[in-house]
Amino acid sequence: MTKLSVNINKVATLRNSRGGNMPNVLATALACERFGAQGITVHPRPDERHIRYKDVYDLKAEITTEFNIEGNCQEQKFIDLVLANKPTQVTLVPDALGQITSNHGWDTVKNQGYLKDMVTLFKKEGIRVSIFVDPIVEMVEAAADTGTDRIELYTEAYAEQYGFNKEKAIEPYFKAAVKAREVGLGLNAGHDLDLNNLAYFNQHIPDLLEVSIGHALISDALYLGLEETIKRYLAALKA
Repeated sequence: MTKLSVNINKVATLRNSRGGNMPNVLATALACERFGAQGITVHPRPDERHIRYKDVYDLKAEITTEFNIEGNCQEQKFIDLVLANKPTQVTLVPDALGQITSNHGWDTVKNQGYLKDMVTLFKKEGIRVSIFVDPIVEMVEAAADTGTDRIELYTEAYAEQYGFNKEKAIEPYFKAAVKAREVGLGLNAGHDLDLNNLAYFNQHIPDLLEVSIGHALISDALYLGLEETIKRYLAALKA
């Protein structure tokens, strides 16, 4: 079964909008685990507008499932944070400073040498590495040359096209997944996956190991409750 990693950034955004510690980020993460999520994802940014660096240390000390820290490895503060906490996985994302949310994958051809260095650095510390990429076969092939363990397919384009032509929407992702299998890469996916499009994606993408879902899942929880929401996402991954 494909694992569900819950991105709890939006919980931190809500907390930070008021100050104090409500909702409690750590308590939410532990509840997600208790309700069946197989992982917790955070994406700290330099301005700490959602996940704070202290949150990462607090989460590392308490959660028992897989811990995935994603972010921009071009920032030394991010590198130091990951090395200090040694999560299960680090996902390398090419964010620009001040970017609202991730909106593209790495050019793994152009940045080949740099990514090799980053992958080597984290793997030496026993951290599994995943590189955020667009569903382009050439980028998947070049990602394999960096020595990374996995790639994470950026799924916004799939989500946008799903309601119009789901067969066309899934096609580049299927091709990228087949190539990932050919070159020996593990496969993750994330961004704008939700209860409407997740099951179809999971059914048509071979060897999908993990999805990271935050915005849609936390939004659904406002209507359904966190436990019921996680139950439904897990059911979509079993469909």
